[in-house]
Amino acid sequence: MPEKILEVKHVNAYYREGKTRRQILDDVSFTLYEGEIVGLVGESGSGKSTLCKCVLGLLKDYEGEVVHYTKRPQMVFQDPFSALNPRKTIGWILEEPLRVKGGSSRQERRKKAEEMLQRVHLPEDFYGRYPRELSGGQRQRVSIALALITGTKFILADEPLSALDVTVQAQIIALLKELQEKEKICYLFVSHDLDVVSMLCGRVLFLQDGKVCSLDEA
Repeated sequence: MPEKILEVKHVNAYYREGKTRRQILDDVSFTLYEGEIVGLVGESGSGKSTLCKCVLGLLKDYEGEVVHYTKRPQMVFQDPFSALNPRKTIGWILEEPLRVKGGSSRQERRKKAEEMLQRVHLPEDFYGRYPRELSGGQRQRVSIALALITGTKFILADEPLSALDVTVQAQIIALLKELQEKEKICYLFVSHDLDVVSMLCGRVLFLQDGKVCSLDEA
């Protein structure tokens, strides 16, 4: 049986608008396991963003439980360019989480950054490049490397393919699947594209009006 990565138990989440407390999520429960990709699908206003904030620990006004069995998830965003500091090199960007964490030398950080570039199939000489010098697909590979560099096994991917053309989407899907199979990475994959979800995800969590209307095999 695969190890649990996340349990969401009977979560009711709220937003405050002035003096009004509005319920967004209604009794949401599900479990994620290592090495699986679960799609999160729903119309605008269904509660997807609120659920992601609960999982990330960014929303405190909720009832129920969000239990992490591994390191908290790292994010891969829709727009890889805005997610990367344009004034810093790729190497500096990748090393930043390691600097914050502490306990590693400059040489160790550089070695780790170069290893991460290899893991996402980018040349080591990208270490000295800037985000503006990379294509959209290459920047998204850097974003994935950045999410993984601290050793997390859980990535929350928020529409990570929507800014890419179809050919590049296929390449990133192949990379995500490779990391899933080789390293048992678990993804919560937020998307409006049901074709992509069906290709990538083993299960799909459908939200409607803040409730789980189904959790199905893709």
